[in-house]
Amino acid sequence: MTPDDPTHEEPAHPSPSATRHDLQLGRRLFHCFNGVSTATAYALLFTHEQVIHIFGAIACLVYVADRIRIAYPEAVARHAPWVNRTLLRAEEQVRESAMIPFAIAVLLTIITMPKLAALIAIYTLGIADPLAAVVGIRFGRHRITSNRSLEGTLAFFTATGAIAALVLRWGTDAETATLTMVSIAIASAAATMEIVPLRIDDNLTIPIFVGFVTWAMAVLFGVSLR
Repeated sequence: MTPDDPTHEEPAHPSPSATRHDLQLGRRLFHCFNGVSTATAYALLFTHEQVIHIFGAIACLVYVADRIRIAYPEAVARHAPWVNRTLLRAEEQVRESAMIPFAIAVLLTIITMPKLAALIAIYTLGIADPLAAVVGIRFGRHRITSNRSLEGTLAFFTATGAIAALVLRWGTDAETATLTMVSIAIASAAATMEIVPLRIDDNLTIPIFVGFVTWAMAVLFGVSLR
């Protein structure tokens, strides 16, 4: 049979096939861009009320777009095959993508927490989470759990601690020693939580947990989060 044969059929458009054990660098970069751009816009451009309205609208659009994707997978495969190839995993073919808990968690974090706590939480989700996944997949040799490695956890701890230190240095007048202790405490708690095998999407748990831990540590050490 040749392509000119009238009985020849074009191959079906591919469905998502990646799993959480695949590197999927495009997905990781997309994840990072969303988290970093959201947090930076909140930090520099918009008030609390404005960012709630803006990101609330974005979250609604993301939800609607994802429902359309699930309802019409053939249209996505035909007109935007890069979505299946680059951004989605196999288990997301017939259920919501990770962008839904991501958007919900970011919105809840912004609504409920002090600004600096929310910034640390969102930057952690956008930077530390994908970095830990990349390091764990590429360089993880010492397993802690079936889905976590020592190398990935150390990357998560280091990135979270650096994020907390930089955000608190930017937004507070606390002494360096205090900021160091708070940052280490936040990173330690976050890294410990990250290896717990929960049946809940970590896009939801990470920012909410990190935000509340940041809030609690700030109160404990007397650091104002405005």
